[in-house]
Amino acid sequence: MEQYDVMPSLQLLLTIPQVAKALNLGRTKVYELIEKENLPVQRFGRAIRVSQEDLVLWLKERQAKDVGGT
Repeated sequence: MEQYDVMPSLQLLLTIPQVAKALNLGRTKVYELIEKENLPVQRFGRAIRVSQEDLVLWLKERQAKDVGGT
């Protein structure tokens, strides 16, 4: 029987401290980005996670807005 590894197909979810470290920001600033700048998150009860893919897309959109002058 052939086995399949499902882990590579799953999106990597980051914790707030991991996002803060990746962006070289503090946790408070990350929470501010979530509330005021619409950083997309996944909520699991009280736990908040950020998809690595969503984070990259959000950063690209922010960069496009900055370049576009909006």
